[in-house]
Amino acid sequence: MAIVDLVMPKMGESIMEATVLKWHKMPGDPIKMDENLLDIATDKVDSEVPSTVAGVVTELLYKVNDVVPVGAVIARVDAGGISPAGATPAAETQTQQQMPKLQPIIPLYQPAAPSMGEGNNARFFSPLVLNIAGQNGVSMAEMENIPGTGNEGRVTKKDILNYVANRGSAKAPQTEQMQQPPVVVPPVPVQVSPAPAVNIPAPAPYTPSVAPPSVSVSGNVEIIEMDRMRKLIAEHMVRSKATSPHVTSFTEADVTNIVKWRDKVKGTFEQKFGEKITYTPIFFEAIVNCIRKFPLINCSLDGDRIILKKDINIGMAAALPGGNLIVPVIKNADTKNLIGLTKDVNALANAARNNKLKADDTQGGTFTVTNVGTFGSLMGTPIINQPQVAILAVGAIKKRPMVMETEEGDVIAIRHMMYLSLSYDHRIVDGSLGASFLTAVANELEAFDKNREV
Repeated sequence: MAIVDLVMPKMGESIMEATVLKWHKMPGDPIKMDENLLDIATDKVDSEVPSTVAGVVTELLYKVNDVVPVGAVIARVDAGGISPAGATPAAETQTQQQMPKLQPIIPLYQPAAPSMGEGNNARFFSPLVLNIAGQNGVSMAEMENIPGTGNEGRVTKKDILNYVANRGSAKAPQTEQMQQPPVVVPPVPVQVSPAPAVNIPAPAPYTPSVAPPSVSVSGNVEIIEMDRMRKLIAEHMVRSKATSPHVTSFTEADVTNIVKWRDKVKGTFEQKFGEKITYTPIFFEAIVNCIRKFPLINCSLDGDRIILKKDINIGMAAALPGGNLIVPVIKNADTKNLIGLTKDVNALANAARNNKLKADDTQGGTFTVTNVGTFGSLMGTPIINQPQVAILAVGAIKKRPMVMETEEGDVIAIRHMMYLSLSYDHRIVDGSLGASFLTAVANELEAFDKNREV
């Protein structure tokens, strides 16, 4: 009997843990190679975890809703002597545990070592939890006293966020202070010289200073609990508005040439390349050309530092089956032609519709486009997708009578018109840059060659 350990796979560069949503196999169930073992959820997207071995499931090590660090053993399978790549026999795992362990990767927030009065019963905290604690100035002494709801009392992301939100209204635990001898503090004179500079923790993420007003639930109402994805979206939107001073500029573009060209070539395009061409990749092509002219649109802020991105990775807002929106990313969009952009747009849109997006599909975006026209809106004021500094919304294409200048004079003609709106972070993108970039996008769309070859 060959028992193989199945581990939580690494799903993205910045993802360190995942939550178990559902087990598709139970102990005693047979499982095939690449058959779905469980569903997991990260901060970015829900994913399936396939088995890396065929056999019989013998043990599940975590329950539904447990938070599991990347690399942890999640289940064991009797592989009948098969030990494929990507799976580690349990006997080998036990031998590895007896060997000296390598130095772990240091997270962004490295807590100070506990003092002599803090005891030696240290708890395990995931890198994500440690980073949140560091950003909010939560000391290791406080961390040790946070009740955890995870496996074996482990502090989860939800636990640390709840603690940060409520720490101002709760008194700090006094247990450790009571174990230390009292410290005599000399009186402080009224007139003091300026204190020496000290390292001050980074400001905490936005939390409402005033509790939201209570809502009456009497009468003919229905109470619906937010699902996990909606809670993440709500948190992300509130944090973005609190982080970036939003400004939105508007313009309109005559996209008649684009509409007529697409109508003319869409049959040939699909027959030749096996892909349906929509307006989205055409818009992306124009946007990428304008980002090259205005590179500061393609950046993020880290305190007082501007992080200018050399790669142009375009995020596209897409609808999930449950109605929530997610933003998969077309990587290196500036290196792809219209055919390549079309293939990527269609692949990511299909993956989103079928809940097949991978965690890496939603990471690394440098600029986001949302098509509010898909839902019939003429225009919108989108919220910036942090940590980016701008997001472009394209509205519905409508026929309107427009005044056009000709050699014979002004005439009124029916044209296909579309509104564009750009929301940008006024800390780095001022009105001149924002409006200039938006105007450049409109001009690029209007200059589309209607005689372009497929």
